[in-house]
This record gives sequence, C-alpha cells and structure tokens, in this order.
Amino acid sequence: QVHLVESGGGSVQAGQSLTLSCRVFGYIPSSICMAWFRQAPGEEREGVVTASSADTATYADSVKGRFTISQDKSKNTLYLQMNSMKPEDTAMYYCAAAYGSSRPCLPTRGDFGLWGQGTQVTVSS
Repeated sequence: QVHLVESGGGSVQAGQSLTLSCRVFGYIPSSICMAWFRQAPGEEREGVVTASSADTATYADSVKGRFTISQDKSKNTLYLQMNSMKPEDTAMYYCAAAYGSSRPCLPTRGDFGLWGQGTQVTVSS
C-alpha cells in the first residue's frame, strides 16, 4: 500500500530557506501527479505546486520564483526547496498524489486521494 511521509519542516526567519521532503513508500505508477499543498490556520488549503510524471511543474503565483519542486526517482522522494521565505508561507505543508492522466496535473484536478501527515513550516518576521 502506497503512503507518503513528509519531513523537513521547521521554523525559519523571513528570507531564509527550507527544504521539505516527501518519501513515497510502495508502488508508484508511471502516470502519477505529485503535489505540495499547504494550509494555514483558518485558511483554505492551497495548492503550492504540482509535478507530473513527465516532470512538468506548475506553481502557484504566490510561490513562483521562490519555490522549486524536484524529484529523486531513485529514492522515491519529492522535494520542495523554499527560498526567500515570507511569514505568509507559514502553514502545514502536505504532500499528495493523484493517479492517472485523464485529468491535468494541476492542484485543481480534485482527485488527490493520497496524502501525507503534513509537516509544519513557520516563518517569523
């Protein structure tokens, strides 16, 4: 059974960097859409970035130019490099996966059925 485990969260100052990891355990189908979401207290969950099995990434405007998603397929691990962090980046960050290519690999595809437990990121000013 496939499951996702995030790590790397923590507390940083504004302007600093942090890298999150998402280890995928289990069988990974060739057609998979991986994503990072985040949710701040009292806020809606926000799609941060998605990465298709063809390594095409789509970023939210709020993180474009600051965050970078990458994958190490040999380690079954997804990364989120976060630079120039801002207090508004404070949230619980979740790794998620969706199977199949019938929908575009975007945060709005609506069928992310596999989620990690989340890792907290706090950015202080």
